[in-house]
Amino acid sequence: MTTKDTAEDTTFGTVARLLGEIVGDLDILGVEITRETTFHEDLGLESIDLVTFAGILTEHFGERVNLAEHLAELELDEVIGLRVGDIADYVARCVAGER
Repeated sequence: MTTKDTAEDTTFGTVARLLGEIVGDLDILGVEITRETTFHEDLGLESIDLVTFAGILTEHFGERVNLAEHLAELELDEVIGLRVGDIADYVARCVAGER
């Protein structure tokens, strides 16, 4: 495992934990957050929830992570199909300055 892999795993874990703040008790929902978990289909989140999540990510990681701007660049189908891993990868790129 490389340092980059470790950083991405850590970023995913943080993103998943922060997402839990919006979703609530995952045990009750019967959902496990993995890289493949989708925001819309699996977690039942709507676009307003993604806006809220964008604010949480910016608050935690800083201004470099602007999920709202990133989402604005995507097609509707891409937003609907977003997976937690996609967001974690985006955050990792921003934090590393690779945007």
